[in-house]
Amino acid sequence: MKKSRVVLLRCESYDDDAVFKTVRRGLELLGGLESFIHIDERVLLKVNNLASSKPEEAVTTHPAVFRAVGKLFKELGYRKLSYGDSPGFEKPAASLGKSGYTRIAEELDIPLGDFDTGRRIDFPEGRAWKSFDIATAVLQSDALVSLSKMKTHALARITGAVKNQFGCVYGLNKAAFHVNLPSGTQFSRMLVDLNRLLKPRLYIMDGIVAMEGNGPRGGVPRPMNCLLFSTDPVALDATFSRLINLDPSYVATNFYGEEYGLGTYRSENIELLGDPIESFIAYDFDVVRKPLHFKSDNGNEVLVPQAARTLGSYVTQRWAPRPRIVDENCIKCGICVDACPVEGKALQFIKPGRKAPPEYNYSKCIRCFCCQEMCPQKAIEVETPLIYRLFGDKKE
Repeated sequence: MKKSRVVLLRCESYDDDAVFKTVRRGLELLGGLESFIHIDERVLLKVNNLASSKPEEAVTTHPAVFRAVGKLFKELGYRKLSYGDSPGFEKPAASLGKSGYTRIAEELDIPLGDFDTGRRIDFPEGRAWKSFDIATAVLQSDALVSLSKMKTHALARITGAVKNQFGCVYGLNKAAFHVNLPSGTQFSRMLVDLNRLLKPRLYIMDGIVAMEGNGPRGGVPRPMNCLLFSTDPVALDATFSRLINLDPSYVATNFYGEEYGLGTYRSENIELLGDPIESFIAYDFDVVRKPLHFKSDNGNEVLVPQAARTLGSYVTQRWAPRPRIVDENCIKCGICVDACPVEGKALQFIKPGRKAPPEYNYSKCIRCFCCQEMCPQKAIEVETPLIYRLFGDKKE
């Protein structure tokens, strides 16, 4: 079996020259751009722009990484470039501008792709999901380059190379997936199928400053001083997992990514190039180190926390980790209410005039954590009820 290659390189700042040199070296070690993208192909640079954020907040792919990749493509003679993303809440053009991409794109003469419109694409080969509403910009490209951000995620443990493609689903169509696939396992299986459909040619991860804790928007920036490169998103995310002292098999996109043929998470099947991984590992990185509820589609392997075995599915759902508003941080903007995809809303302003934060109806809440993802004030945390902690898996 041919090993998947992952390049891991040290880069300790977002200095434009330092990032450019690191990106150039990373792609050379991977075999060179021309080895997987023809110079005449239409290339889409897909950033991670979850929501409008300042670069130093570590919510989005840093604009310096976008600049370096775009500049390198230009210098190598690629002319058919575009860029973009479909954020969770705002219009793409406005959000990308606020996050710092528009100015750089104009300097490099890279047009914004159409992430406002799209069409449904059938995917009969899908193991978990068989159709996706894909943005026009993605459909009009020949080669997708995924520029992800190294972050934690309340629902999926991490958000990295595989999850970045969720932004290829345009507009409010993303909300439907959270309603139909509320569990981390279901959602991750869909993400694997989405990547199998889109087949990005190249994955680059911004880990110079990552996010730990209450990700993907409410966490804390954490320097990891690295950039990663691969053509295998599962191997890249598995390397990210090892960098933060997280068992890669506990990440559902890794588990199902290997099972569905997207890539590999096993260290014996990954060839690491560049700098030694041992010099980067953050053993105290703030991430949940417990397995999600998932098992092989073939029934061969099972990873289910003890709580599920002890309490049963109903009680587990009733007392599962849930979003909680930190009242003193809430500015009562209502973005969390708007972001809730549940019909009738699982949280509402109860007191007139928004004199108090919204309140949850946990019997309606599907634990998709869209409210937590979209909160601009880091005012929503993931709470694990005591009964779940008592019976839950103790492995860290």
